Amino acid sequence: RAHPASAGVHEQACWALRNITHGAGAQSDGRAQAAVAAGALPQIVAVMRAHPASAGVHEQACWALRNITHGAGAQSDGRAQAAVAAGALPQIVAVMRAHPASA
Repeated sequence: RAHPASAGVHEQACWALRNITHGAGAQSDGRAQAAVAAGALPQIVAVMRAHPASAGVHEQACWALRNITHGAGAQSDGRAQAAVAAGALPQIVAVMRAHPASA
């Protein structure tokens, strides 16, 4: 919120979320839950919308979403549902359309 127009700051913030929520097991699950509780999901979606042409922001945002929603069981299902509720699905599709040559 302090830098609403800075793609560089947003890319690095998403990268930090990506790293914090990376991993498998109870510890990473707890970090992913903490990210959701802190309001990360709607902020990630907002950052993706704010920078419609920034491949760097989009890449790190998608990684962060992937790590937060990754896993098996009720907690990861809840995080995935929270991502859907935050508007992640249409934004992910928009990102895919914005960067058709990226693979």
